[in-house]
Parts: sequence; structure tokens; C-alpha cells
Amino acid sequence: MTTSPPQVNGHSRAAVPVIRDWRAAFDVLPAAQPVVAPQPDPAAPAVDLVAQAEADAIRTKAYADAEEQRVKAEAAAEALKIKAAEEARKAKIANDKAERRAEEEQAARAARIAEAERKRAAAERGQQEDEKAHQEQQAAAAAAQEDIAKAANTWRGYAIAFYTVCAIVALPVQIAAFWDPKAWWLVIAPLMLEGAALVVTKGAAAAVAANRPHWHYRAVAWMFAFIAAGINLKHGLDAFDPATAIGTAFASLAGPGVWDLHEHGRIRKRDGVPTRRERRRAKKVEKDLAAAKAAQQAREEAREQARQEAVEAIEKRLAEQRAQEFPTEWKYALKLAIAKGETTVTEPIWEQTWADLHAADPGVTANSVSARNAAAKHMQRVLERDPASTPRKPASSQRVIQVKAPAKRSAYRPTPPRRKPNDTPKFHPVARALAADAKRQSNATNTQQEESR
Repeated sequence: MTTSPPQVNGHSRAAVPVIRDWRAAFDVLPAAQPVVAPQPDPAAPAVDLVAQAEADAIRTKAYADAEEQRVKAEAAAEALKIKAAEEARKAKIANDKAERRAEEEQAARAARIAEAERKRAAAERGQQEDEKAHQEQQAAAAAAQEDIAKAANTWRGYAIAFYTVCAIVALPVQIAAFWDPKAWWLVIAPLMLEGAALVVTKGAAAAVAANRPHWHYRAVAWMFAFIAAGINLKHGLDAFDPATAIGTAFASLAGPGVWDLHEHGRIRKRDGVPTRRERRRAKKVEKDLAAAKAAQQAREEAREQARQEAVEAIEKRLAEQRAQEFPTEWKYALKLAIAKGETTVTEPIWEQTWADLHAADPGVTANSVSARNAAAKHMQRVLERDPASTPRKPASSQRVIQVKAPAKRSAYRPTPPRRKPNDTPKFHPVARALAADAKRQSNATNTQQEESR
């Protein structure tokens, strides 16, 4: 139950009497009493229904707004939860990817480090192996040199020992040949002869070591050896048996001979003379090189012959095509070639033929030049009809507002009006100078634009 508002249209409203028992009111009618207007209770507050309705509407709207905000907040919270969950999922995926990438990079780095270590170890092993092989090679070379030196020393010692033995064998017969009780000092002659041979042989060795001529030393040593051998052979046959004569003569030659062989080996080693095996190998290499060079030359000759044949075929085909396409020019070229003593139509003759008949380079005729000119004219006309490519005539920089444009020819008048002298005011000298500068700049700009096209 609502209460009537205390005011209507801005005026106070009288209180409505309340009838509690209407039947009693009609049964007993009280005496007429003066009616007194009731006064409003100042303590009881007046109730405004419109305000209450507005308050209810405001509360309803506030409740609806609060409910809407709550729903939006719940939706936003749910969206935030979903977004947070999605971001957490994406972050987890990104972290997993980053972790896997880091693991892969770590594995790749470890693999690269391992590969680098393996290569370094392999390089070190290779270097050690190379050093070891080089050391072994040096050791082998040193051992070979030591063996060679040892063999040379041994060979030298054997040669000297053999020379000594031969001298000891040959000396008795020589001493017996020079023995004379009345002139016993003649026994020094064989010693002098053998000593002279030994001294000359040592001189030959010194000449070989000093890289000096040695042939005369060796010749003198062989001369002394042959003298000693002759003495041994002659006295051995006279005083002893042939075996003694021949043996002592051989001893006189064998000692210097063996020593000369030793010196001959030293000389060849010093001069770098190749051995028979080296000469045979060098000859084989030279033979192989000669065979390879001959094969290469044969291939080049075959290639050159094939090229010449191809060129001749091309020239023959070109001559046939020229004779077929240009019969008049070809006949003239043949006559010109015969006149010049040529067996074929060469390029200079063909060029001269074309110059004589057409006064131009080969391939250019009057018809071709006319066709090219006609095509150029046609292209010019097409370009003139094309607005995009038609060059525009620049406006005159000398014309100003005070100069009238020439009138177009009228079909109704036989002649257009003519201008008369001094019908237009003259330009000021400064204006003429500025106009000339503007004209020059415009011409320069147009020239640059045409060049850029």
C-alpha cells in the first residue's frame, strides 16, 4: 500500500479522513459540530511516491549495472584466465623450444669442439708422423751417407793396400835388375821409380780434390807404371821364368790401375757424371717425352686439319649461298677474282664487288635504304600521333601579357589583320635582358630533356 503524495502540483494537499466503521457512522449521526480543518503532523514525514519510484528505478538500474559489471568482470576475469593460460602455454612452448634449441646448440658446440679437437689431434699426429718420417728419412740418408763414406773409406784403404802389395811384389825383380856389386847404389832406382809413381798418383788425388786438371798426373803415373812393368817383364824373362816375369809386370800395372779406378770414381762423383743406370733411365725418359711430344703434335695436326676442313666447308657453303641469293653480284665477283688472279672469291673481293655495284657495304642496297627511310618516316608519324611521345613546343618566353597572340585565319576574311610597327609598347632594356636569360635557360632545359630521352 502506497501513500498519496503530500503535495500536488507544488501545493499542499489536505489529509483524507479515514472512516474506520462506515456502518456505525450511518447508524448514529452525531450532532452537528463545527468542522475544523486538520493540520498536518509536523513530526510525520511526507512520502514522495515519484521520488520513491525514481529511487526504485535508480536502485534497479544500479543493480542491473552492478550485475552487468559483475558479468563483465567475470567474463574479463575468465578471459584473463584463458589469456594467462594461453600465454603460459605459449611461454612453456617457447621455453621448451628455447631449451631444445639450447640443447641442440650445446650439442652442436660440443660436436664442433670434438671435431676441432679431432682435427687438431689428427693434424698433430700428421705433423708428428711427418716429423718422424722426416727424421727417419734424414736418419736413412745419414745412414746411407755413412755407408757410402764407409764404403769409400774401405775402398780407399783396399786400393792403398793393394797398391802397397803390388809394389812389394814388383820391387824384388826390379832391384835384382839394377843390382850390381860394383854399383850397389843403383838399387835406389826401383825405389825411385815406384816412389815417383806413388807421388804422381797423390798429385792426381790432390788435383781432383782441388777441382784442378788431373789428366797429366794420371798420364805420368801410367808412364812410370809401364816402365816398371817393362823392367820386370824383361828381367823376369832373362833371369827367372815367364811366370815371374808376367806376375811382376802385372803387379807393376795393377797397383796404379786400381788406384786410378778409385780416383776415376771420385772424379765422376765430383763432376756429377751419371751412371749407366741413370743414363739408361734418362734415355728412357727422353724417349717417352719424345713419344708424348710426337703424339701431341699429331693430335694438334689432326685438330688443325679438322679445323681447316670445317673452314673450307663453311666457305663452300657461304659461296653456294651467295651464288644462289646474289647471282649478279656473284658473277661480277668471279670476274673480279679472275682479273686479280685469285682462285676463289675472298672477302676483300666480295666487299669490292658490293662497293662497285651498290656503292655501299655488303648487304646494303638502294632498296634497303629506301625501306629503312620509309619505316623511319612511318614511325615518326606514329610518334607524332601519340600524345605520350609527341614532343611539345615550349611556350615562348618573349611573349608577355601586353603582346597579343596572332589571330587565327578566318574563313570569312580573305586575309588576317596585319600588325603594324610600334603598335605594341617596346620592352624595357632590363626586361629584354631578363627575357633573353629566361629563353637561354629554357633552351638549355629542353636540350637536357631531349638528351635524357
